[in-house]
Amino acid sequence: MRKNHLLILGCMLTALSSMAQTALYQQTSEVNNVMVQYEADHGSLNRFYFVENSPERRDRLATLVTDYLKQVQQLNYESLPTGSRVDYILFKRNLNEELRVLDVEKKEYGQLDAWFTFTPGIYDMEKFRRRGSQPDAQQWAASMKSIAGSIDKLSKTLEKDTTITINLIRRAQGIVRGLQAALKSVNEFYAGYDPGYTWWMPDTFKHLDSALEAYGKLWQQKGKAAPGGKDDGSGIVGYPIGKEEIIRQLQQEFIPYTPEELVDIANKEFAWCDAEMLKASQEMGFGKDWKKALEKVKNTYVAPGKQPEAIMKIYNESIAFLKKNNLLTIPPMAEETWRMIMMTPQRQLVNPFFTGGEELSISYPTNTMEEDDKMMSMRGNNPHFSRATVHHELIAGHHLQGFMNSRYKAYRNFDTPFWVEGWALYWEMLLWDLKFPQSPEDRVGMLFWRMHRCARIIFSLNYHLGKWTPQQCIDFLVDRVGHERANAEGEVRRSFVGGYSPLYQLAYMIGGLQFYAMKKELVDGGKMTYTQYHDAVLRENAMPVAMVRAIITNQTLPKDYKAEWRFYNRQ
Repeated sequence: MRKNHLLILGCMLTALSSMAQTALYQQTSEVNNVMVQYEADHGSLNRFYFVENSPERRDRLATLVTDYLKQVQQLNYESLPTGSRVDYILFKRNLNEELRVLDVEKKEYGQLDAWFTFTPGIYDMEKFRRRGSQPDAQQWAASMKSIAGSIDKLSKTLEKDTTITINLIRRAQGIVRGLQAALKSVNEFYAGYDPGYTWWMPDTFKHLDSALEAYGKLWQQKGKAAPGGKDDGSGIVGYPIGKEEIIRQLQQEFIPYTPEELVDIANKEFAWCDAEMLKASQEMGFGKDWKKALEKVKNTYVAPGKQPEAIMKIYNESIAFLKKNNLLTIPPMAEETWRMIMMTPQRQLVNPFFTGGEELSISYPTNTMEEDDKMMSMRGNNPHFSRATVHHELIAGHHLQGFMNSRYKAYRNFDTPFWVEGWALYWEMLLWDLKFPQSPEDRVGMLFWRMHRCARIIFSLNYHLGKWTPQQCIDFLVDRVGHERANAEGEVRRSFVGGYSPLYQLAYMIGGLQFYAMKKELVDGGKMTYTQYHDAVLRENAMPVAMVRAIITNQTLPKDYKAEWRFYNRQ
């Protein structure tokens, strides 16, 4: 009997240990500690060596990254479970990318030497200041005066130079920002506190500060007329990155497709949208003239002041649908804590549609807009369009993503638009399949956005391949998708000069198709329920979608894993 009790106790302890191990892996991995240490160390160095583009900062960060690469490589990879292998692969990828970026910075800085011969003087002052040493103020005043004179001479030469490339111009702008930050740091530390500095420096500091400000503005002007960029009449001047860089960035995301293959995928998805749009148009009584059907849908806009109420109505319907169909776990706190704001007119120039997350930013006309712009804003944010994207922006999309990311494996810093935007777009696809659109008008609204995502792949890749101009991209959105022209202009401006990465716009549809392919494999294949699949994704935090699949399907990943999952199979 005693042996049986001991056996039962042993089994219970084993089970509890297994449960504890499972719970542990919800929040950590064998690579977690080194990743957390790196982020803390990187943050400390960034705050200490804050002078952007300075050689000192660059060299110190390169040393840090190299040291952590050595630490990662010392881990016993073969003993790691799948989730930890994913952390290893992605963390190492990020470290190598950091070294690449620092190397590019070093090369570009070297190419700009002739334009920044004066930088050591300012860098040295900031280094001297860090530990509170008292300066020879008279000598510093002479040095600042000399530096200001050098900048004035360089400015006259720079005005005549028309050969500097956009990448070097952007680097130069960053160097100037760093120098301004260093000079400001020095002045704020000593001015008014150190008698010698306060006596000698006020005028010379102002002169040098003004010279740097003017030099920075001159570099900004150079950026507007750099070789390779021109205004095609759209007012949008961007710089395509080219095929080689597109492929490099796709490989970073573990996507084994060429740009041309991705455009082909977009065209196939567009063809599906076209067929479905014609069906909806016919049901609405417009035959094959889907643009008339779209026009009717656009004119269902609500009156000014009513948009928040309309959004709330659709949100409630969406949440009820998710719960009724047992699609995922929705934490009550996530439902409780999202909030609304109204988008500013300035932001609406680059974000003509509402955006989400914990804060839902509603795009709708204000009293300062021109009449035509007011109408385009209302028409572009009609209830049927909004019905397609409320779940994209809130739950189960961006708001729930952010909510879960802060609660599960928060140490993972593998953020990617293919996960962020792809997941949100996937829900548009899934809710279409599950008949969330209630009328042909609803379907037109959802199809408009799906066509829009297809168009993003086509116009952004054609632009970065050097085949299309911004104006051609705008015209394509108007003619092929049915955008209001002002909204199309805002979309293209956002894509090319809004600070988004070159792959961002194609990440919506491609990431969505990745999640959709996984759904077919796991849910349609009977291996998981909807709730199990969706909860599993959200508990792994953001990362390339291929890596999410590797974890959920428990793949044995080799140390040198390369992109291989060809997820698209629509015939």
